[in-house]
Amino acid sequence: MKLLAPLAFVALLAATPALSQDAIDHYAPQPSETLEQALANFSEYNKIMADIMTKDSLTPNDMEDVHQLTYTLEVALAKLIEEGTDLAERLEYVHQASEGSNGARLRKYGLDYLETAQKIVP
Repeated sequence: MKLLAPLAFVALLAATPALSQDAIDHYAPQPSETLEQALANFSEYNKIMADIMTKDSLTPNDMEDVHQLTYTLEVALAKLIEEGTDLAERLEYVHQASEGSNGARLRKYGLDYLETAQKIVP
């Protein structure tokens, strides 16, 4: 349950529309249809942005590159939030099952939770 508040906050931030500017081009993001794709895109595109941000001065091309990166990052982050919310629910089932006396039920919920959790942090 402690994860739900931070995840809700991140979801709110991700849902906040960016300021629109008529002269800005829009790019097609890389898909993040699975958790694995979202994690890979999030990692790869954040690394690219980090490299750009280390420069002493950002050129207009750098700024355009970052703008393009954000499309894929936004899609990846939305998938991570979706999966994180689902993961928090699975963990709550584990928590509730651990308070009971049904080991088979706890194992079922625990393994289901771990299947996704270990994709995020092995």
